[in-house]
Amino acid sequence: MRDEEWDDNVFPMAYLVTFRCYGSWLHGDERGSVDVHGKNIFGTPDIASNPKLKGLMQKELKNSPFLLDQKQRRVVEESIREVCRHRGYTLQAVNARSNHVHAVVSAQSKPELIINAFKAYATRKLREMNLLPPEISP
Repeated sequence: MRDEEWDDNVFPMAYLVTFRCYGSWLHGDERGSVDVHGKNIFGTPDIASNPKLKGLMQKELKNSPFLLDQKQRRVVEESIREVCRHRGYTLQAVNARSNHVHAVVSAQSKPELIINAFKAYATRKLREMNLLPPEISP
């Protein structure tokens, strides 16, 4: 493909979006992590395992780590379907796990907006169904 054929304004066919539950994977964890503040760039190194950093991150948690049970996972998946219907996104796949959620979605939108909508709808729906106390951030 020649440079003049490339169009930066075209959205991809689909996004694989993943978001984690609160406190389920901290910086310094032995699995590594990425920094969303300008360092989450393809090809750059992850934040390495660092027990001291992980300990500091644990101390800064406002709540205990949050995990989804089976009923909550179903609610999260349905809320993502609702977002897609409401906004005209095409949901290719969704899978809510105990500590994270994956979705493959086609949309003429930036992925950050999609993820924010998924998280907001899911949180609201969990609260409406009394599956999440108001003081807990999932």
